Amino acid sequence: MTDFAERVEQVSISGIREVFEAASEDAINLGIGQPDFPTPEHARRGAMEAIENGQTDAYTSNKGTRSLREAIAAAYDREYGLEIDPEDAIATSGGSEALHLVLEAHVDPGQEVIFPDPGFVSYDALTRIAGGTPKPVPLREDLTLDPATVEETITDETAVFVVNSPANPTGAVQSEDDMREFARIADEHDVLCLSDEVYEHIVFDGVHRSPLEFAETDNVVVVSACSKTYSMTGWRLGWVVGSNRRIERMLRVHQYAQACASAPAQYAAEAALTGPQEPVAEMVEAFERRRDVVLDGLEDAGLEVPTPQGAFYVMPKVPDGWCDAVLDRDVIVVPGGAFGANGEGYARLSYATGTEELKEALEIIDEATAAVR
Repeated sequence: MTDFAERVEQVSISGIREVFEAASEDAINLGIGQPDFPTPEHARRGAMEAIENGQTDAYTSNKGTRSLREAIAAAYDREYGLEIDPEDAIATSGGSEALHLVLEAHVDPGQEVIFPDPGFVSYDALTRIAGGTPKPVPLREDLTLDPATVEETITDETAVFVVNSPANPTGAVQSEDDMREFARIADEHDVLCLSDEVYEHIVFDGVHRSPLEFAETDNVVVVSACSKTYSMTGWRLGWVVGSNRRIERMLRVHQYAQACASAPAQYAAEAALTGPQEPVAEMVEAFERRRDVVLDGLEDAGLEVPTPQGAFYVMPKVPDGWCDAVLDRDVIVVPGGAFGANGEGYARLSYATGTEELKEALEIIDEATAAVR
């Protein structure tokens, strides 16, 4: 009798989804990781023009259209001074598929994948689906990942370590010194560094740097997407950038699992990357204003809150019963334990919603906090 694969049996529905399903329809949603801004008009127009011109009716190259990959390469040159060959990129169905490709192509059964805890829920699940062994590591007090912790966790069985900056769920941004260290660790230990940079342009304090800038070998690959930067979560368009030998292995997974990313989404992404960037700057400014409102509200409620420097999440320390008390009052927050064992005692709040709703939610949170103390 055919049973279920053990690697799938190890994976459960995410704690985020469980919270959403338990909430009422009228709840204020501070749980969703999705910008509440429209996709920029020039990105939409790029897709519509491609559809009208009959450019989206057929498969594209498995790697994605040449023009999109050229736009991705040009963006890395513009932002980081990196020369990327368009052949060294794959357009994927969102950042989620990009993460999957990296792990499937580099992790053998039983090999270890190191990632931050608390960290994005996919790291643990995709490691298990690849047959690997999750190795979550704790964060510093400011919720950044310490390179020294990563280095001391590496063993002969380590295949990959994950860096995520700006980070989901913490909003933390790694320093340039940290990124240099991650690149050094990848080079010296001959271990792949998977740098998840999906929130790379949503930074309020400091500057985003990539370990790809500092690596002396090809032991760094980068995952990014249009989802957060251009408010295109529903378009499902991401990419992986790495050395050609690594990209060609990931392509073997991608071509059978996906064939190619959606053609209309590819043309929208190309337009987003090559067109005006003012909508991104305006969105980031709005997120920064909201962050400050949320920080003030949480601190006024008496909660300890590390200041997030990027993304659109905040992760306060919360007392026992806090998440239930908030959820019972129709404000959706995600318990920190959904992001790993070290997330216990925290909660993740997203401020990717309107300021008035945030203010209303903060009043409710103040009431709930007082009730559990």
